[in-house]
Amino acid sequence: MQIAVDAMGGDHAPAQVLQGASQAAAEYKIHVSVVGLPSSVQPLLDQHPLLRLVPCTQVVTMDDHPAQAVRSKPDSSMNICARLCKDGKADAWVSAGNSGAIMATALLIQGRIRGVERPALGTIVPTQTGLAYFLDVGANVDSKPEYMVQFAAMGAVYARQMMGRANPRVGLLSNGEEEGKGNELVKETTRRLKGSMRWFVGNIEPKDLYASKADVVVADGFVGNIAIKMAEATADFLFRNLREEIPKTTRGKIGGLLIRDGVRTLRGRIDWREFGGAPLLGIDGVAVVAHGRSDARAIKNAIRVAKEAVENQLVGKIRAEVGK
Repeated sequence: MQIAVDAMGGDHAPAQVLQGASQAAAEYKIHVSVVGLPSSVQPLLDQHPLLRLVPCTQVVTMDDHPAQAVRSKPDSSMNICARLCKDGKADAWVSAGNSGAIMATALLIQGRIRGVERPALGTIVPTQTGLAYFLDVGANVDSKPEYMVQFAAMGAVYARQMMGRANPRVGLLSNGEEEGKGNELVKETTRRLKGSMRWFVGNIEPKDLYASKADVVVADGFVGNIAIKMAEATADFLFRNLREEIPKTTRGKIGGLLIRDGVRTLRGRIDWREFGGAPLLGIDGVAVVAHGRSDARAIKNAIRVAKEAVENQLVGKIRAEVGK
């Protein structure tokens, strides 16, 4: 398997990207090509003999306009990654760069699966009894009911193929469980999903997501993005304050020692780095978006997600589902 990695994307590129890519190549027994500026990447490659450099001359920054960057920087690391996949020289690509530019690049170079109205970006969310898949978390800030119905269908495919849920329960994020709750988008989407999806469980509130009442939770990209960022910020806030408050007293230090293993376990369950990244659903190829703050561990896991998406034929299964 050949995976292309954008060496220039993310807050800690290229050093942490190369370290994670090297770990993935060794652990998963795959071929990894890193695409980047030779002046930045080549000096680091002596430490990572398993990686192959594919040179580029341009880099998409976080300040670049997504669609314009694809056209104005044709030799960027993102563009080259997507073209490697388009030309059959790579099976998937991974980037922790500008997420809007990743989507624009994948759309313009790899294209959409026929019949898909809009691609969606999802993420794994830890729940009381395991994991759930939450989408869209930012690929579309303005959605229509027909988009949301497709998000639900693609999310269900992801849950079956990547999470092993044979009959995934699909819920729609709303401000109440009752069918009449929600804005017009939610109400119309609920009506359509009731008539088209067998395993639709209706509206769910945010607390129901963490209570494992659905395997797939659907939201429009604007709400989904805010919800997931709020959840990440809340978790970081709580753990940061625990670290600061516990050592302030002798009793706290003793209690901290007693609960340390449990806290580490909990931290691992909700650590976004363990989930790596998420494929753009609806793209005619595997493009995995990693968190902009990704370190080596997160990059390694994002590459794992790309590998599993290829192995589980995620794109082909979505194509068949949309074709129905």
